[in-house]
Amino acid sequence: MSTRFLVLYWFPRDDDGEPRLGIAVPKGSGTAVERNRVKRRLRETWRARLDDIPPGRDYVLIARPALGETLQGRDASWLDERLDEVLGKAAA
Repeated sequence: MSTRFLVLYWFPRDDDGEPRLGIAVPKGSGTAVERNRVKRRLRETWRARLDDIPPGRDYVLIARPALGETLQGRDASWLDERLDEVLGKAAA
């Protein structure tokens, strides 16, 4: 599933363990410091939703280059909405 700022892939696993997440932020998103900041914010937002995410899957969340620049000056609720948007598409 994809949105303007995020792409989400998911893969089934053999067990029903806690969902695992891999995050990718392309170099076009800025310097290493900026990319790591995006990863930290995505990881934090993901952890807040672990109870709502189905178990038994591995997820790969890819940030599009525009996300890093857009996140500057925005609060956590904006990123929450973007992640909810892509997870909502995945659930449908």
